[in-house]
Amino acid sequence: MGIVKISDELHEEIRDASAVMARSINSQAEYWIKIGMLAEFYPQLSYAELTRKLLMNEALPLASLRSEHHQARTQEAS
Repeated sequence: MGIVKISDELHEEIRDASAVMARSINSQAEYWIKIGMLAEFYPQLSYAELTRKLLMNEALPLASLRSEHHQARTQEAS
C-alpha cells in the first residue's frame, strides 16, 4: 500500500462522496481511481458500461488493461 498526497479540497470531496455512497474514504478514492483509469482506456464507454467492466473484474491491473487496450487498437487498425 502506498501513500498518495491529494489536496485538502479533494479529500473533502472524497469524504462527502464516501458518506453518501456508504463507502470508506479509501474505498471511495479507490473506486474513483479505477473508474477514471477505465475511462481513460475506454473513452467510448458510458459510465454504466465502465461500472459493468469494473464489476466483472474487480482487480484491474494496469498491465492487463494495457494489453487489452493494445489488442483493441491492433484490431481497429486491421
